[in-house]
Amino acid sequence: IFKVIKQIANSKSTVLIMGESGTGKELVSRAIHYNGNRRNFPFVTINCAAIPETLIESELFGYEKGAFTNAVERKVGRFELAHEGTLFLDEIGELSLVTQAKILRFLEEKEFTRVGGSKTIKVDVRLICATNKDLTRLIRNGTFREDLFYRINVVPIVLPPLRDRKEDIPLLIDHFIKKYS
Repeated sequence: IFKVIKQIANSKSTVLIMGESGTGKELVSRAIHYNGNRRNFPFVTINCAAIPETLIESELFGYEKGAFTNAVERKVGRFELAHEGTLFLDEIGELSLVTQAKILRFLEEKEFTRVGGSKTIKVDVRLICATNKDLTRLIRNGTFREDLFYRINVVPIVLPPLRDRKEDIPLLIDHFIKKYS
């Protein structure tokens, strides 16, 4: 995993990090970002499972004043905030098919429109996605888009659970002793 991180840190390739909860998917995404040529630009993260479906589009793409009730001013979305940096979409398997289609369009065109807007916004963002779900099973069930899967799975990284990598326990113990002492 360390070798893959080093090899792809400067790449623009989309990365899909898969593994159980607690395996360090966000840490790997940060390692990719901060070891690459985008390290001086924003690292923006969003937990897709924590945002209600009715709000996820405006969180990702932003919205214009008046786009909906209580939209009293323009809001910049996460894609725009991550310009020239990295956007980490945690738990991408939780997104609806509608939102998946919008992310797919962004990956194809590198542009989007804010909710309620008409202006196309182009940004340079490296996308790193993570999931604890079996996306191939979700594709078979019709709840995850196969075309999006192939767009985000350019560089797959599978993180094994700690129970399968006991040799990492001493490293973790040393890290937490230093951190909390």
